[in-house]
Amino acid sequence: MLPPITAARTTRLSCLAILLALVLALVSPAPSTAESATGATPQWAWPVASPHRVVRPYLAPETAYSAGHRGIDIASATGAPVFAPDDGIVYFFGVVVDRPVLSIRHSGGLVSSFEPVESTLVAGTAVRRGDAVGTTAAGHCAIACLHFGVRLFGEYVSPLNYLGGIPWSVLLPTRALG
Repeated sequence: MLPPITAARTTRLSCLAILLALVLALVSPAPSTAESATGATPQWAWPVASPHRVVRPYLAPETAYSAGHRGIDIASATGAPVFAPDDGIVYFFGVVVDRPVLSIRHSGGLVSSFEPVESTLVAGTAVRRGDAVGTTAAGHCAIACLHFGVRLFGEYVSPLNYLGGIPWSVLLPTRALG
């Protein structure tokens, strides 16, 4: 038999563990079939044809105003078609600083952007996953490439999260319980 102090501590810990499990069950969204099958966010299509060689990776800035690389650069020949990674609406097409940029608003608070890209599309145009939305232009990399950025509710995130390149992290216990 356990001493009264140990029994009370064990009971409190058990109650806390049950309460935590219930809270997590209530606030965690149920994963979609694709999420539960792969353990990752449902995949978008790549915006350029294979091979998908990332020549410069995403580098998150320390703050919203710090230096970083807010997207990935994918090797792509000048004039190569650029495809919509998922269904959406053209949010913006125009020149930013000195490069033509195309942005598409998707469901779930996501916006994809591509530069440099030539396009005839205008804001408000509906696009479907895989539709050609423009062609790669020169001017971003030393070699021909397409810069592909993604924002989630206005914050830049790695496009690889949506291309299937980054699996979900899984926390494991560091010691046996009991």
